[in-house]
Amino acid sequence: MEITVQWVRTSWTKHSRGGEAAALRNAVPAGFRLPPPAPDVAHFVHMAEWNGFTPQASERPLRSVDVGLRDERGRLRVQAWVNPMSGLPPRRRRPPAVRLEPGQWVRWQLNYRFSGVTSARDWSYWLDTFNVAYGPVDRDAFLSEPPTLVDERGPLR
Repeated sequence: MEITVQWVRTSWTKHSRGGEAAALRNAVPAGFRLPPPAPDVAHFVHMAEWNGFTPQASERPLRSVDVGLRDERGRLRVQAWVNPMSGLPPRRRRPPAVRLEPGQWVRWQLNYRFSGVTSARDWSYWLDTFNVAYGPVDRDAFLSEPPTLVDERGPLR
């Protein structure tokens, strides 16, 4: 069965934590139009503070995406991975995996906070959004609201 993965990463620093820059950051989409399908490839879109949050699209090997994908008797098990050394903000217990039937999709969001070497003045942040579909999907599928949303965003302070 075909699996479609879109990984959207938004990255910023404390300079985009308020005002106009924060409004621009908060307006970035969580999903984009998909390119033509390619086997074992994820559609990666990066938006960063340094380029005005302009989307930059590329392809990444599916195995490099931090999402576990496993076919379990005709359903796709989806679980976002988190490296324990990553800058996770405090949050409650992680949610369980999502199991998708053919034709379904999920949007899974995680945010991170990292400090610089010198002090907390160098904080940087990113938001990872994983849009995952099981089975063939329309190229505009991830432009709509997800039927299933796993929101693991925590407070970034």
